[in-house]
Amino acid sequence: MVFGEKLKGERAKRGWSQEELAEKLFVSRQSVSKWENGQNYPGIDILIRISDLFGVTIDELLRSDGALTRKVIEDGKRLAFPKLKFAFDAAFCVGAILLVIKLAVLLLNKTTSLELPLIGGSRFWNFGPLVLMVGAGIGSGIVKEKYKTD
Repeated sequence: MVFGEKLKGERAKRGWSQEELAEKLFVSRQSVSKWENGQNYPGIDILIRISDLFGVTIDELLRSDGALTRKVIEDGKRLAFPKLKFAFDAAFCVGAILLVIKLAVLLLNKTTSLELPLIGGSRFWNFGPLVLMVGAGIGSGIVKEKYKTD
C-alpha cells in the first residue's frame, strides 16, 4: 500500500476531514491533499507526528512507499553535512578576511606615511589566506560530492 492510501485510510477510520488532520499536524489542508494523492510527501518531522497521531510505526509508513523512503533518506543526507559544510564555509571566510586585512595594510602603507606591521610573519600573511581558502573550497567540494553519491 502506498503512503497516500495509508494516510487516507487512517484518516477515514477516525472520521477526520483533511482539514481536521491538517490542523492536528500543523500543516495546510492542501499539503494533506497532496500527500494523499501522491503528489508530494511529508518531511520526517511530519512523519513522526503522523506516526504518533495514528499509533503506527514510522517503519510501517516508510515501507508502504518506496518513493517516500527515498525522500526521507535524501532529507537525512541533507541534514548530515551542515556542520561540516559550515566549518568549511567559516574557514573560507576567515581566509578571505585575512586576505582583505593584508591588502588593506599594504595599501595603507603604500599610500600614507603609516608603516603598519603585519604581525605573524610574511609566510603566514602570504600563504595563510591562500591555504584556508583553497583548503575550504576543496573540502566543501568533497562534502558536496559525498552528498550527491550517498
